[in-house]
Amino acid sequence: MSSSYLILATFAMAAVTFVTRALPALIPKKLLDTPWLHRLNESLPLSVMVLLILTSLSYQNLSVTTGIHSAELHLLMAQIGALLLVLLIYHISRQLLVSMVVGIAAINGLLWLFTQFLG
Repeated sequence: MSSSYLILATFAMAAVTFVTRALPALIPKKLLDTPWLHRLNESLPLSVMVLLILTSLSYQNLSVTTGIHSAELHLLMAQIGALLLVLLIYHISRQLLVSMVVGIAAINGLLWLFTQFLG
């Protein structure tokens, strides 16, 4: 992955975050109290986290000939498994920090499992 892509992606995420944080100051108070906006506000942190995770998935070195014992495939499977677990935990607990901790533990645990049993 090129460094210019990472810099551009970082600035894009910063711009999106800035706009979503600055927008409430510009929107009339009456509109801010609508139910759909409250639901959007609840799901925004998870949406940003999922987008960041999806853009960081490591699938570039995979091909149709990649075997089940490949470290690249193990990493991708661990990332997808951790993402699914993060989504499930966030759906149950609605706690972003708890979901992130579970995701970090899950990716490390899944990598260890794949290395031990498939590797």
